Amino acid sequence: MAAACSNKIIDVFWHEGMLNHETGKGVFDSGTDPGFLDVLEKHPENSDRIKNMVSILQKGPIYPYISWQLGRPAQVPELLSFHAPEYIDELVEADKQVEADKQGGKMICAGTFLNPGSWDAALLAAGTTLSAMKHILDGHGKLAYALVRPPGHHAQPKQADGYCFLNNAGLAVQLALDSGCKKVTVIDIDVHYGNGTAEGFYRTDKVLTVSLHMNHGSWGPSHPQNGSVGELGEGEGFGYNLNIPLPNGTGDRGYGYAMKELVVPAVHKFEPDMIVFVVGQDSSAFDPNGRQCLTMDGYREIGRIVHSLANKHSGGKILIVQEGGYHITYSAYCLHAILEGVLDLPQPLLCDPIAYYPEDEAFAVEFVEATRKYHKEMVPFLKGS
Repeated sequence: MAAACSNKIIDVFWHEGMLNHETGKGVFDSGTDPGFLDVLEKHPENSDRIKNMVSILQKGPIYPYISWQLGRPAQVPELLSFHAPEYIDELVEADKQVEADKQGGKMICAGTFLNPGSWDAALLAAGTTLSAMKHILDGHGKLAYALVRPPGHHAQPKQADGYCFLNNAGLAVQLALDSGCKKVTVIDIDVHYGNGTAEGFYRTDKVLTVSLHMNHGSWGPSHPQNGSVGELGEGEGFGYNLNIPLPNGTGDRGYGYAMKELVVPAVHKFEPDMIVFVVGQDSSAFDPNGRQCLTMDGYREIGRIVHSLANKHSGGKILIVQEGGYHITYSAYCLHAILEGVLDLPQPLLCDPIAYYPEDEAFAVEFVEATRKYHKEMVPFLKGS
């Protein structure tokens, strides 16, 4: 394969210390052993998923387009740009207790476990994402990918949630704003609502948060947000949080329609000078945590659309931040497809090994049309568009 052009390189920020976050075994993500199962499965957010993502970028056909950069831990003061001091103090104290008691960890909220090594991994995830954003801001590259775990987009300023301790993307967005970016768009395609990122910027018109997710609603005290179309922001931020809770089983064509009819017009109107692309492969056809039936083709097309938006508005600059994606094999393949799309490669580099799922996008199209009408009526900066 010919060497990649210099303008088609993704700088991948990674540190193997993030593999040291142990999430345990049990019934799905509960950490419980009912006593009558011979085989307990690993928690969905385990290191195997990330190992395969690393290896497919190192050894898969996309490798000539990848430049590896070493991540680093965030310093506690850096976390305070997004998170409340009392929340960080709680996590630091919880880590001290966990490290003192090597026999077990602490459940911070449902499905979210702090074990020995977890806090260090979370600091690495946050710092690595900040380094990736600074790499772009300093002009060293236009495309950077923070390959990080634990994930972050559910972590709110004062609350852990959904396997997330620190909001990696939120910290990067705030760094961009603090560094002179006037407006930042977040496009989140993880199958779950990026509630933490939305909460962090819910009252500002400087950040447009767009989340395409499964219509799952609230899941308890740590996740009070519903992710509904009516959660539009507050105060100056009203209209700048756009939720797109797609019907279960939406598939490639439905996601493509939502991107073109809802996301693209909103980004064009907002005109950001930085795009943060939050990716989770748990919206795939085979993920244990999602039901959205995306395949590699769908992810590749979403990546192309984001590439086009960046070329028009942010000078081609995109920070990609890893979130969910829990099928050990297929998540890595879907990541490969996303990055192919972001690079706008003319032909797929990797064939889909397992995708076959009949699609019927009619329900998704109906939902998108209803949402577009709602946005035109309710969102000030989209009225008349």
